[in-house]
Amino acid sequence: MTFTTTRRAVLGGAALSVLSPALLRAQARQLNLYSSRHYDTDEALYTDFTKTTGITVNRVEAQPDPLIERMRSEGANSPADVLITVDAGRIERAREAGLLQPFASEALASRIPAAYRDPEGHWFGFSTRARVFLVSRERVADGAIRTYEDLADPKWKGKVLIRSSTNVYNQSLTGSILAAHGAEKTEAWARGVVANFARPPRGGDTDQIKAVAAGEGDIGIANTYYFGALARSTKPEDKAIVEKVRIVFPNQGDRGTHVNISAAGIARHAKNIEAARAFLEYLSTPGAQRYFAHGNSEYPAVAGVEWPAVLTSWGQFKADALNAGVFARNNAEALKIMDRAGWK
Repeated sequence: MTFTTTRRAVLGGAALSVLSPALLRAQARQLNLYSSRHYDTDEALYTDFTKTTGITVNRVEAQPDPLIERMRSEGANSPADVLITVDAGRIERAREAGLLQPFASEALASRIPAAYRDPEGHWFGFSTRARVFLVSRERVADGAIRTYEDLADPKWKGKVLIRSSTNVYNQSLTGSILAAHGAEKTEAWARGVVANFARPPRGGDTDQIKAVAAGEGDIGIANTYYFGALARSTKPEDKAIVEKVRIVFPNQGDRGTHVNISAAGIARHAKNIEAARAFLEYLSTPGAQRYFAHGNSEYPAVAGVEWPAVLTSWGQFKADALNAGVFARNNAEALKIMDRAGWK
């Protein structure tokens, strides 16, 4: 766990034109941020927030579950003002544990789509990532696989590469299928996917993409920003991987591709309330949204923000409109289904 403090900066007058009065009232204060985001590019995001508002950011970084447990054990003495996580399942877990407080904001309600925020305002999604197929250019023909349901088709026996059931991204994906089809069909689907594994699940999302390029399987499942990192890399070995795989956005003919979020909420016992509100509203501004997109190849949650070239090159796609809280609340049941299916 690391603790980082950004320097206080003078208030940037021009930038305040896109921010609400909450930001103006939060001048010269501090914000204690508990973050499970581990991306170096976020440093620019926090630095810009400080330059824009004069608010110092004190950051504690750790994996999401330890952060949530820390907030729980600290109780009313917790210094946390804001919790930010990289999956809807984690932020929803914090809400269910009573660790977040609702925040009514006209700015956030107008900027963040309903699918990416808690209806009661406990959390808001500020960037998105699609869970897609990365398939072999040589071995998988165009249109050969179109949906998540196709992953269970016996024709892909020995071809599917994916992470463990303990991975929250897969729990959320399965949670979305549970919402679409119900428990019985979802378990049948999970058993079909397991039957098609190229090897026992292991590694992270990038490992699945690399395994496709290496010929260990034909279809890898990963979040888009992992592929974006490879596509933006200047390393010859990464460029070679990208040349061997292509991206497929599933379910474009029906409900759309499963999309997860990086989300934040105000801690229940926040001491710097105005700074916390200011930070959440800042994250929805065009400047902050560009940091998410251009710094880490995440899709901006706010419409109208320019995509970086790597995202634009993949084209537009239809996203599943299911509220993130729905598939997040399905995570526990999804994990039980996956385990029964032998997805370890």
